[in-house]
Amino acid sequence: MPVLIFLLLLLIPAGAVRAEVLRLTLKDSIVMALEKNNRVRAATFDASAAQQGISIATSGYYPRLFLEESFTASNAPTQTFMMKLDEGRFRQDDFQINRLNHPSAQQDFKSAVTAQIPLYIPSIAPTRTMAIKEADIAGIDLDAARQEVAFEVFRLYLDVQKAEAQLTVSEKALSEARESMRLARVRNEVGTGLKSDELRARTQLSLVEQQQITAHNDLVIAQMQLAVLLGCAPGSRIEPADKAPVFAVKATRESLTGTALETRNDLRRFRSEVEKADAGVGLARSAYLPSLEGFASYQLNSRDVPFGNDNDSWLAGVNLKWQLFDGFRRGHERKRAAAQRSAAAERHDSGNKTVAFQVQESLLRREEMGKRLEVARHAVLDAEETVRLLSRRFENSLATMLELLDAQTTLNQARASLTATEAGYSLAGGQVYHMSGVFLEEMLK
Repeated sequence: MPVLIFLLLLLIPAGAVRAEVLRLTLKDSIVMALEKNNRVRAATFDASAAQQGISIATSGYYPRLFLEESFTASNAPTQTFMMKLDEGRFRQDDFQINRLNHPSAQQDFKSAVTAQIPLYIPSIAPTRTMAIKEADIAGIDLDAARQEVAFEVFRLYLDVQKAEAQLTVSEKALSEARESMRLARVRNEVGTGLKSDELRARTQLSLVEQQQITAHNDLVIAQMQLAVLLGCAPGSRIEPADKAPVFAVKATRESLTGTALETRNDLRRFRSEVEKADAGVGLARSAYLPSLEGFASYQLNSRDVPFGNDNDSWLAGVNLKWQLFDGFRRGHERKRAAAQRSAAAERHDSGNKTVAFQVQESLLRREEMGKRLEVARHAVLDAEETVRLLSRRFENSLATMLELLDAQTTLNQARASLTATEAGYSLAGGQVYHMSGVFLEEMLK
């Protein structure tokens, strides 16, 4: 029997084995997402790649060293003449006119070590600065991904809690619908009620049962969606182990706006893009300057074997290169870089205005949700009292089943609205800190 069980486990798909239900707090969920979420991991690799770009640009300051081995065979007069000279095999009788004009075929193995040394290359510095800014932008994008994923975890965590509350509401509604069905049946059986009341109660019960099935599936889907965001295996589910916090926003609008203008990742990115564009303008201007490069080479020549040494020689020098005319290309590149810098500055200014508006909007939405929450709580209390009174009146034949069912429907809607408003109020508080750029810091305190 143990062997049979082991074989059955081997036949179960790997994904089915890994699927599980995890009970996590909100903080643990955020930490897990920051470690395993694919978007965060991709942004981490992008930031690492951008850091390598700095090293690539810096390599322009270092000499380049080449090892070359080549083989040449020819009977061209100039080629054979130079081969013999390089190999140190030139003799007096090689000056004979017939040999100079009609030499026999010669071959040469050339081994060379060559160095190119940048002495003054004006494009290297701005290129490196642009690479540094690219790395800064990639780092900012990584921070932005962490912030966005953390807030998304918070939002989905609230969705799971809201789905749990909705399921509880549907279960209460189901219990109340069954009680109404029982009362209608009893009254019909003793002759004090109507058959139509029992049918209405049964219809109401069927509708509530359908809502309860949907609420259960909504909860499972919300748990699975949160698990996907956390990087869990397909089919896994996350159950909340605590209540999501209701943020108490004590800072003033001015301080929150100032914090957002300083810390928001989108604004930091805009600032880095302006600095990168400044470096781009410098790169375009560097094209007008000359470049100076040193070079050196040590060479071995052999007639018979690779890397042989029939003769050796060396070469060294300096090369100055200054482009005087290029069809006005440099001028257009400089203007393009200046326009790109102006565009980046405009995006930065627009971002400042947008962020200030978003902070104010989030504060107003939180205030709105707070007022709606109070109204929703009172609505539930009123609806519960209405159902209680109508239930007694129905028992005493002073109210109709239709009135009672309408009151229960209103109560169910009020309870559902309350759970959604409670989640919305918590989300609105988190949104204030998210718009201020400090949500993740607040969550990990």
